[in-house]
Amino acid sequence: MTKTLITAPNISDHDDVYQLIIDMHRGMTDEESQSANAKLILTLVNHIGDINLIREATDIARESILAWRDKE
Repeated sequence: MTKTLITAPNISDHDDVYQLIIDMHRGMTDEESQSANAKLILTLVNHIGDINLIREATDIARESILAWRDKE
C-alpha cells in the first residue's frame, strides 16, 4: 500500500502545537534554535520512516518557499 502525505489540516489543537514549538525556543540563541529545529525535524522524519513521504514533504516545503520568494 502506498502512503500519501496528509496536507490538509490534521491537528485539532494547532494553537497548542504552535505554542509548544515557540516554547521550545525560549532562552535559546539563534544557533541553538536552528539546532533545535533540525533535531525536531529529524526526530519527526525518523517517526515517519518512509522515504517517499519525506521526499514529498521536502518537495512541498521547497516549492512553497520558492513560490513565496518569487512573489516578492
